Amino acid sequence: MKRGLLVVFSAPSGGGKSTVIREIMKKRASDFKYSLSTTTRPPRKNEVDGKHYLFLSEDEFFRRRDKGEFLEWARVHDNFYATPLRPIEKNIADKEIVLLDIDVQGGLAIKERLKDDAFLIFLAPPSMSLLENRLRARQTDSETVIGRRLQAAADELKFAEKYDVIIVNDRLEKTIAQALVEIDRKINQS
Repeated sequence: MKRGLLVVFSAPSGGGKSTVIREIMKKRASDFKYSLSTTTRPPRKNEVDGKHYLFLSEDEFFRRRDKGEFLEWARVHDNFYATPLRPIEKNIADKEIVLLDIDVQGGLAIKERLKDDAFLIFLAPPSMSLLENRLRARQTDSETVIGRRLQAAADELKFAEKYDVIIVNDRLEKTIAQALVEIDRKINQS
């Protein structure tokens, strides 16, 4: 490979992005790096700053945004999220493969900016009812938030066709295997 690659996983909230990446990292940790996103949302129970996200106040988030420190940023579900730019640039220059989970609008912004240095995988839910069950099972959101997330999911599914690959996330092991095949295929083409 001449350069590294940023592999972007997107899915509706509750679609399995974090789980798929976590399992891929367990299987092939030496092959990949994980990119932490920045957010202004409060940590969920069991989330650790610097491990799951970089948690920032809105003031700090906007200060960094205004200094051009983000590859992309977006408002999602009433919070702000961003991908730090410098680590991604360094990873790609160092020929490393970086995994990132991010919403659809962020994924498409990254593809537009990085072109062939980005590879986008969309994890589609097998059905909206199963997605709703997953969101409820997390027990992290109110009914209002779940409703907003389901509406956003319907909107996000419309953008799946703009991704390089769509994988229906119906069985975790199958999804992981399929994602690894697609990533390896892309790496071998580079």
